[in-house]
Amino acid sequence: MNMPLSEALASLQNVIEELLGPNGCPWDKEQTPESLCDYLLEETFELVDAIRSGKVVDVREELGDVMFLLLFISRLYQGQGFTLADSVQESAAKMIRRHPHVFDDSCVNSVAEIWANWERIKRTEKQGAEGDKPKGTFDSLPKGLPPLLKAYRLNSKAARVGFTWADDEAVEKQLDAEWLEFREACAEKDTAAQEQEFGDVLFTMVELGRRKGLKANAALNSTNIKFLERFERMEALAHARGKVFADLTFEEQDALWNEVKNEA
Repeated sequence: MNMPLSEALASLQNVIEELLGPNGCPWDKEQTPESLCDYLLEETFELVDAIRSGKVVDVREELGDVMFLLLFISRLYQGQGFTLADSVQESAAKMIRRHPHVFDDSCVNSVAEIWANWERIKRTEKQGAEGDKPKGTFDSLPKGLPPLLKAYRLNSKAARVGFTWADDEAVEKQLDAEWLEFREACAEKDTAAQEQEFGDVLFTMVELGRRKGLKANAALNSTNIKFLERFERMEALAHARGKVFADLTFEEQDALWNEVKNEA
């Protein structure tokens, strides 16, 4: 298990060559970069789950699965103008350019300044690559990001160019205002307005969390896991007592919830 990284990558690349070779796997030989996108997303989510679970053995396995797909996709692009080495070298050069405070003699006084430099350098790169058209702050934001993660990235990028509230108190006041507007839409039974105002509440709350160092996506994921664990524990308790959880009254279910909550 102590094989050098270069040898391990070469070994995995050899596996891919065999899979795509004359005597390889019919399924693998039918794949395209587009057809592998969903598998890449699935494996990436599995890697994220493993990291968040704290299970190092699972992280090791899922990292390998993601790497396999990255190598597989890069192999399918062979002959189309770039190699995996080109991609890796380009990424290394990009990181060096965007970290002048590490690889050059630039000085920074805060993380906020680091992010500001990052965005400035990134815009300069895009302008040089694509002509004189000014690049927007959000041009590089992936369209397919999950909404909660996208809200975080929108707020984060906007803040890097100075478009954000002056302090946390101002965000909290805005959150109160958005909540009031949502309540008013509910009172008016305006479904479209309710959806819009509810989105505004979530968006503002994501920004409040960001300013406090909290990532909404990760926080909600933790809450989802906690809720699921407690719910499964309630069902198990009900079953152990000869009852069906779904048949209990809300008061009985709530009592079980409090019992499970107090076990923690």
